[in-house]
Amino acid sequence: MSYIIVGLGNPGEEYTNTRHNTGRILVSWLGKANDAEWKTDSKINAEVSKIKIGKTSVTLVLPNTFMNNSGKSLKILVTNEKAAQKLIVIYDDLDLPFGTTKISYNRSSGGHKGLESIIKAIKTQNFARIRVGISPHTATGKIKKPSGEEAVTKVILGKFKDKEIKDLKKISKKIDEAVETFVSSGLERAMTSFN
Repeated sequence: MSYIIVGLGNPGEEYTNTRHNTGRILVSWLGKANDAEWKTDSKINAEVSKIKIGKTSVTLVLPNTFMNNSGKSLKILVTNEKAAQKLIVIYDDLDLPFGTTKISYNRSSGGHKGLESIIKAIKTQNFARIRVGISPHTATGKIKKPSGEEAVTKVILGKFKDKEIKDLKKISKKIDEAVETFVSSGLERAMTSFN
């Protein structure tokens, strides 16, 4: 069973470069850095690419479902606890300021609908996730989390500015390293090195 790395987001042009597509953007960049060739897998309704990290085979998955149904694409791929141990989900997190990342394991969805859908579909929360902050922050880095449905929607469906895309590219290098560490040396080493 190979490692599975999933980037959460919404399919379709209008969602390209929106903050809610952070996971999808980062996994597609990880693919690019590893010369990934993407294929549409209609069985799981996702874009899929098989790459190697070191000598280990890794499957990259970009679900073509909307965020709230992300789990549908993983149901067939992750069928037991053992398979879940080799899963990493990369997604946007409103509880972290933009520019910060955190590797977590065995936690609730924290209200993230995509994660909720995955936990429900694979019947476990025992898997790794890389949370990528998207909330605005002050000059000192203090989070200014939006409150109220309208404000939240405006942030998550807002497009990244050019400068933010540049910052995201820097973050992506760190995430690629975290993924490599996870695959080659395990979750604990990745968490120790990157949190």
